[in-house]
Amino acid sequence: MQLIGDFHIHGRYAQACSKKTTIEDLERTARIKGMHVLGTGDAQHPKWYEEITSKLTEDDNGILWTKTKFPFIWQTEISLIYTQGGKGRRIHHVVLFPNKLVVDQFIEALLKRGRIDYDGRPIFGMSSIEFIDMLRDISHDIEVIPAHVWTSWFAIFGSKSGFDSVEECFQERAKHIHALETGMSSDPAMNWRISGLDKYNLVSFSDPHSSYPWRLGREATRFEVKELTYKNILQVIRAGDGLKGTIETPPEYGKYHYDGHRSCGVVMKPADSKKANKQCPKCQKEMTIGVEYRVEELADRAVGYKPKNANPYHSLIPLTELISKVYGIKTLSSKKINETYYRLIKQFQTEYSILLEAPAEALQKVIPKQLADLIVQNRTASLTIKPGYDGVYGEVGLSEEKEQPEGQTLHKFF
Repeated sequence: MQLIGDFHIHGRYAQACSKKTTIEDLERTARIKGMHVLGTGDAQHPKWYEEITSKLTEDDNGILWTKTKFPFIWQTEISLIYTQGGKGRRIHHVVLFPNKLVVDQFIEALLKRGRIDYDGRPIFGMSSIEFIDMLRDISHDIEVIPAHVWTSWFAIFGSKSGFDSVEECFQERAKHIHALETGMSSDPAMNWRISGLDKYNLVSFSDPHSSYPWRLGREATRFEVKELTYKNILQVIRAGDGLKGTIETPPEYGKYHYDGHRSCGVVMKPADSKKANKQCPKCQKEMTIGVEYRVEELADRAVGYKPKNANPYHSLIPLTELISKVYGIKTLSSKKINETYYRLIKQFQTEYSILLEAPAEALQKVIPKQLADLIVQNRTASLTIKPGYDGVYGEVGLSEEKEQPEGQTLHKFF
């Protein structure tokens, strides 16, 4: 069976995340998006753990099921802040667990090192090496996936506190790392430029801070298994057999793609940042150096290099945001956007089927031509996107159109 999974989730107790998220919300949105399995998120947080165990039933294969038969696997994200190689490091890791028994042992081990009740994404002062050792003392079936690996502030390759290789971070424990999460500001093609990453499988998850459809499942991974079990998922992640590719947002859409200084409104391409010596021309402070710059620093291959047998990927802006751009409505939860979104869902069943499969002619029977055209442009990676920088999301640009859909004023960004 071919499945789409999102294994980097957060509940409502993680900082900077929606306080309204519930298991029911996650399931509802996952079904609408067209996903087949989710991570639980924040498995060790006492209150979210209580919600997981009270609303989900674990089977003998490590899969947790809702009453309406939607599957989850145990998952969390942990933040590590430490010093290694004479430099301060701030690294995030996605962690997957085989069952509740192992999660309970993980919680016990964390409590010996600090608190877990203040944030769904708790911070610990241990190195990634110590973290791997702690987890392997519990179970060899726990999987660690370095999260959003290029993000400037909290990632293994991040410009602010990262390393130049997986091996530098984990040293001899690097043999226990099998996959890397591309993150919103990079895609597989960018990672293919670094030959040292060839041995690692590339996965993509959304790291949503709410359960809204423009957050959950905006990035996901396609995989194939004979049966949905934790061990089968683990085998796919570790060996790569069964990985069928990823759903990504365009890297320009991510909040750390280009370099810049948000408070001064300065954004630069890497070539211009180098000329400016990474300094903001307005305040002379160091800019936040983005993902494209870091990839260029570490790349030993030309742009466009593609390894043999590379998995395909789709680069997509969430449907809600496309509707927002066409109608010029910034509030993504607005009534007008919701009406259009669910009209499409009613006709085509899931968001992924709309974004990836629905014919243009069929779309135009349900929505204005300009929106149908934008969906097709999205599908064919021909959108114009103003790149994100220093914590600011990128923006989709619109072409001039003669027709204005349903009397709405078109919103043109640039």
